[in-house]
Amino acid sequence: MGAVVRTEGLTKTYGKARGIEDVDLGVEEGEVFGFLGPNGAGKTTAIRTLLGFMRPTAGRAEVLGWDVWRQSVEVRASVGNLPTEFTLEDRMTGEQLIRFFARLRGVESLDHAYELAGRLGADLERPMRRLSRGNKQKIGLIQAMFHRPPLLVLDEPTGGLDPLVQEEFLGIIREVREEGRTVFFSSHNLPEVERICDRVGIIREGKLVAVETTDALVNKSFRHMSLIFARPVDPEPFECLGGVEGLRRDGQELSFRLHGDLDEVVKLAAGHRVVDLRYERPSLEEIFLAYYGGEERGEAS
Repeated sequence: MGAVVRTEGLTKTYGKARGIEDVDLGVEEGEVFGFLGPNGAGKTTAIRTLLGFMRPTAGRAEVLGWDVWRQSVEVRASVGNLPTEFTLEDRMTGEQLIRFFARLRGVESLDHAYELAGRLGADLERPMRRLSRGNKQKIGLIQAMFHRPPLLVLDEPTGGLDPLVQEEFLGIIREVREEGRTVFFSSHNLPEVERICDRVGIIREGKLVAVETTDALVNKSFRHMSLIFARPVDPEPFECLGGVEGLRRDGQELSFRLHGDLDEVVKLAAGHRVVDLRYERPSLEEIFLAYYGGEERGEAS
């Protein structure tokens, strides 16, 4: 397998404003690569630069072997792209839009487009102006995928989709990977990233601070946990457990962050009468702050 996306010192600045700086990245053929970071970190700037919509200030990037600026037409002709914000001709129906994109791309058969529309529950008959945000998102996904491009670049692809459609979309992405094609996408949904990505890149304040396997990211994923007992309990044995951090007691409730195995916590709690248990995943924002939160703590790499 070779690199489908490769950047070297890729930088894009807007005068004094920050964009991205010295991004070195490789995305391999056939992998699903998650591009993650807090809002304003530079994800969309990086994606727009990779697609040749903006000229790099410094460094270089190649997509599918083409220089993203000098050969931007070839790049965009070979990539399926869904931007985080997009506008489609509101007087046209979904089907008319897909036919228009098919003519632009030289695609004769719309069979795959109709298959995707059926799986996503997209309405191809109504004008775009009469569709909800979620239904417009489905049309956006279809136009990005119907021509089976070797690389999909998707910026927050599940925004506005209901949970059942999100599940179907993830199934489609798995099929894309099984076909040997590549997916590069940004997301704020940790369970989504955990289930579908092979690797993730973490961008913060315009800099790529880490590239991790999904397992490594998940292992850094703590849980917010609260145990409510029938009567107050001694918090010290819980504080001594491996992976328990930031424990607080409030009357009959113990709350803490848990890194790692739940088993020891459950066994210790079973020695008391538990009346309620809350177990919640952190957001990606919390993980970014906890593990990639600042160079001043030496956590950026």
